Amino acid sequence: MNVTFACPKCQAASRAEFGDSATHVNCDHCGTQIEVPTGALAPQHVTRCLVCPSTDLFVRKDFPQRVGVALVVIGIIGSSIAWGYGQMYLTFGVLFATALADVLLYTFVGEQLMCYRCQAEYRGVSNMESHQAFNLETHERYRQMTARLKATP
Repeated sequence: MNVTFACPKCQAASRAEFGDSATHVNCDHCGTQIEVPTGALAPQHVTRCLVCPSTDLFVRKDFPQRVGVALVVIGIIGSSIAWGYGQMYLTFGVLFATALADVLLYTFVGEQLMCYRCQAEYRGVSNMESHQAFNLETHERYRQMTARLKATP
């Protein structure tokens, strides 16, 4: 199992491997040791964030969003060019091909666990079905909390 997180001290992106008996995770850049909260780890299962005090985690596809957006842009540009040349079948062929590529990627890409508060990403964790999918209300609560903390002098 591993976690990708922004170090609370230096804000650099870091990745740390951890096991069921981990007591801390280390930042690769500044060497900060982050204590793992008691009860945060069960056998091959994360019950709360290891980096921040949040207990709210959600499951999402482990898929880079830039690749998804690039796929959509390629489909739009390719089909627009085909449409401009009057190639109706090619236009829809490009759109269907990009949609098929998107469905195939969605099918074969694994899942990751993510923290609402600090956006730490957990990979290689089993028993993800005990966590919910993304919830906009929970996300908004953490977004508002972050905005209030930044506004407070």
